[in-house]
Amino acid sequence: MRDFYSVLGVRRNAGADEIKTAWRNKAKSVHPDHNQDDPEASHRFAEIGRAYEILKDPEKRTHYDRQREKAENRMREQTILQQRQAAREAAERAKEAKENAERILAELQRAEAEKAKAERQSQTSQAQPQPQPQPQPQSQAKAKPAGKAGAESPEDVVARIFGDSPEAAAVAESLRREDQAAKTEGENGGLSGPAPLRPIELISALVRRLRGVQPPPETAPDILVDAQVAISDLLNRSPVTVTLPDGRDLRVNLDGGLKDGDVVRLKGQGLKVQGMLRGDVAVTIRVQKTEKFRTEGYDIHTVLPITLEDAVLGCEATVETPTEPVQVTIPPWSGSDQVIRIDDLGLADAEGKRGVLAVELRVLLWEKPDEKVTDLMRLMRHGLFL
Repeated sequence: MRDFYSVLGVRRNAGADEIKTAWRNKAKSVHPDHNQDDPEASHRFAEIGRAYEILKDPEKRTHYDRQREKAENRMREQTILQQRQAAREAAERAKEAKENAERILAELQRAEAEKAKAERQSQTSQAQPQPQPQPQPQSQAKAKPAGKAGAESPEDVVARIFGDSPEAAAVAESLRREDQAAKTEGENGGLSGPAPLRPIELISALVRRLRGVQPPPETAPDILVDAQVAISDLLNRSPVTVTLPDGRDLRVNLDGGLKDGDVVRLKGQGLKVQGMLRGDVAVTIRVQKTEKFRTEGYDIHTVLPITLEDAVLGCEATVETPTEPVQVTIPPWSGSDQVIRIDDLGLADAEGKRGVLAVELRVLLWEKPDEKVTDLMRLMRHGLFL
């Protein structure tokens, strides 16, 4: 499902004005008239228009958000099923490899024992001369597979356990390096160096690994949710409640210096899937924008309307904050979009340091025309000063 928020480059909690501004900027930059050499310009321009058409309408946007949430839940469920199937297949392969390794180890041990027995019998027969040559013991004939196994490479040995698979290649490479390291050490150290590992020793080491090292269970995917948080909640560190797709309500503490877009992880509170570790719940903080206040990082922004004479002459004004009103001084000759910053009235970060309250000035005219001001402006435009 196409992400219209990504198409416009806005967050999911973006306001109507932010969406409109993003649409204008995007449409202007990808307009086909300005990108005649780009064959995809018309397609991107149409896609931006479609995204704006959906997101500018509150009803269409709500319907789109619900459909997208359903699609994300379906994808999450599909991912869980795939991970569970992969975990089951990996467990079956590990179980089969362990059984094969133990079976082959038993065969090699029997072959080694029979070979040693045949050698002892041969030494005994040589020490006591016999008038006629004795027939070859049957156990010595059975020892040939062990001698043959001694010529096997690590790749051949592991292939008998894992078959032709990526696991076989990885284990064979590991054993091959161990075998080569043993040979190199023996060559450099002379008689004091260890002898190269035989297949039976390689298999013994491999069986110990399969018996002692069990792969950790897979972890279920995280549940991703948004928490709509008021500025006052962050200032007072009041916990909020989020509702999960499965209907559960979880309490989210707002400690630790949070701001818009931060993620709070609730460990072990996610999906409960048989045979898998329980995942987390990742809660993304979405700070609500009101008519009076919005946040940028740890700073709180508000707008203060002032009259023309107060902008020119300056004044003392009262500014509303999320907690209580404060007094500010408007310097003379202050224009619109000028910002007055008041320290330590914003949100607190992880270290307890607070941002600022950014007061954006807006110069407003009177509700009804003033003849004296109109005459003054007319005189100033034409350069006539009385």
